[in-house]
Amino acid sequence: MTWHWLALLGAGVFEVLGVVGFARVSQGRALAGGVLMTLGFGTALGFLALAMRGIDLGVAYAVFTGIGTVCATLLGMLCWGESRHPLRIAFTALIVIGVLGLKLLN
Repeated sequence: MTWHWLALLGAGVFEVLGVVGFARVSQGRALAGGVLMTLGFGTALGFLALAMRGIDLGVAYAVFTGIGTVCATLLGMLCWGESRHPLRIAFTALIVIGVLGLKLLN
């Protein structure tokens, strides 16, 4: 795994922190949520820019959004009691399969 893929993984993780901050803002915790959202999304985009130095734009963005989607879905299910419907889990697994496929082909 090259450092580009590690940067992309970092971008996905920081995107999730930005989404958590966004959720806090929407729950009325504007200051802490706004700081977390700004730092999370800002850092995520910085890591994404680094990753795209060695990974094609389409692949990098698809993997970036896939990581964010899967992690946010899992956090929602584990921490906020969101639906654990089997189809939701199955479709989330399809995103993981797609991301792994893009990694294998790149």
